[in-house]
Amino acid sequence: FVCEQPQYPIFARMVEDAILPACQRHGMGVIPWSPLAGGWLTGKYRRGEDPPAGSRFSGGGARYPRSVADDPSAPAKFDAVEALQPVAERAGLSLTHLALAFVDAHPAVTATIIGPKTPDQLEDALAAADVTLDADTLDAIDEVVRPGTDLPGIAHFRGNPHLRPDHRRR
Repeated sequence: FVCEQPQYPIFARMVEDAILPACQRHGMGVIPWSPLAGGWLTGKYRRGEDPPAGSRFSGGGARYPRSVADDPSAPAKFDAVEALQPVAERAGLSLTHLALAFVDAHPAVTATIIGPKTPDQLEDALAAADVTLDADTLDAIDEVVRPGTDLPGIAHFRGNPHLRPDHRRR
């Protein structure tokens, strides 16, 4: 099997600029990860509120020692979630279902890695499988995060260290 496995939540859309079109052109499968952006697109992280206990940004744990304050893209993510929530409501969807359906709506996407941690999360994610977003909803998402762009602070492409001048073979 040959496929591309990019990060592709609503927050990180740079892959739409070249990667997804190239995959379509060459008939490659695309299996994106992090459609919920580490839980941000479930709406569980709220500006001015403590993250839910046990979440990756609740801090203090061995598995997730970071806090929301450690995430340089947090302000932009809060803004985007606050703008996306009414889009989801107008579509009659939860924010989770909106985010999962957004990824599946791209014609280059073959399947999405949903990554649930609990049976309830799995059931919720599977319920989104039958959701199809209409053009107005997709346009409204585009108003929040422009196609082919990432939110400020997202370190989507850090660059291949092997292509830096001191590592090149030429």
